[in-house]
Amino acid sequence: MLNKYFRIIAGTMVLLSVVLTVYVNPNWMWFTVFIGVNLIQSAFTKWCLLETILMKLGIKKEAASCAVPSSKG
Repeated sequence: MLNKYFRIIAGTMVLLSVVLTVYVNPNWMWFTVFIGVNLIQSAFTKWCLLETILMKLGIKKEAASCAVPSSKG
Protein backbone atom coordinates (compact mmCIF):
# COMPACT_ATOMS: atom_id res chain seq x y z
CA MET A 1 0.00 0.00 0.00
CA LEU A 2 2.80 2.40 0.91
CA ASN A 3 4.45 2.04 -2.50
CA LYS A 4 1.15 2.81 -4.25
CA TYR A 5 0.57 6.01 -2.24
CA PHE A 6 4.20 7.05 -2.68
CA ARG A 7 4.01 6.73 -6.48
CA ILE A 8 0.67 8.56 -6.68
CA ILE A 9 1.87 11.47 -4.53
CA ALA A 10 5.27 11.79 -6.23
CA GLY A 11 3.72 11.65 -9.72
CA THR A 12 1.06 14.21 -8.78
CA MET A 13 3.68 16.57 -7.34
CA VAL A 14 5.81 16.34 -10.51
CA LEU A 15 2.82 17.02 -12.77
CA LEU A 16 1.64 19.87 -10.56
CA SER A 17 5.08 21.48 -10.60
CA VAL A 18 5.24 21.27 -14.40
CA VAL A 19 1.81 22.91 -14.72
CA LEU A 20 2.82 25.65 -12.27
CA THR A 21 6.06 26.17 -14.21
CA VAL A 22 4.23 26.60 -17.51
CA TYR A 23 1.28 28.70 -16.33
CA VAL A 24 2.48 30.59 -13.23
CA ASN A 25 6.23 31.12 -12.98
CA PRO A 26 9.31 29.31 -14.35
CA ASN A 27 10.81 29.21 -10.84
CA TRP A 28 8.38 26.39 -10.00
CA MET A 29 10.79 24.14 -11.93
CA TRP A 30 12.92 24.13 -8.76
CA PHE A 31 10.12 22.15 -7.10
CA THR A 32 10.51 19.48 -9.78
CA VAL A 33 14.27 19.50 -9.21
CA PHE A 34 13.72 19.06 -5.46
CA ILE A 35 11.48 16.03 -6.06
CA GLY A 36 14.03 14.45 -8.39
CA VAL A 37 16.94 15.03 -6.01
CA ASN A 38 14.92 13.62 -3.13
CA LEU A 39 14.12 10.46 -5.12
CA ILE A 40 17.79 9.98 -6.04
CA GLN A 41 18.89 10.64 -2.45
CA SER A 42 16.41 8.11 -1.09
CA ALA A 43 17.75 5.43 -3.44
CA PHE A 44 21.19 5.73 -1.84
CA THR A 45 20.26 6.41 1.79
CA LYS A 46 17.16 4.18 1.99
CA TRP A 47 15.35 7.07 3.75
CA CYS A 48 12.58 9.24 2.35
CA LEU A 49 10.64 11.94 4.18
CA LEU A 50 7.41 11.11 2.33
CA GLU A 51 7.66 7.46 3.40
CA THR A 52 8.14 8.55 7.02
CA ILE A 53 5.11 10.83 6.83
CA LEU A 54 2.91 8.15 5.24
CA MET A 55 3.91 5.59 7.87
CA LYS A 56 3.06 8.06 10.67
CA LEU A 57 -0.33 8.51 9.01
CA GLY A 58 -0.90 4.77 9.38
CA ILE A 59 -0.14 3.51 5.86
CA LYS A 60 1.34 0.02 6.11
CA LYS A 61 4.28 -1.31 4.13
CA GLU A 62 3.28 -4.08 1.76
CA ALA A 63 4.88 -7.50 1.74
CA ALA A 64 7.84 -8.00 -0.57
CA SER A 65 6.64 -8.27 -4.16
CA CYS A 66 9.24 -10.95 -4.96
CA ALA A 67 8.02 -13.29 -2.24
CA VAL A 68 7.38 -16.87 -3.22
CA PRO A 69 3.62 -17.40 -3.44
CA SER A 70 2.21 -19.98 -1.07
CA SER A 71 0.48 -22.98 -2.60
CA LYS A 72 -3.14 -23.25 -1.56
CA GLY A 73 -5.08 -26.43 -1.72
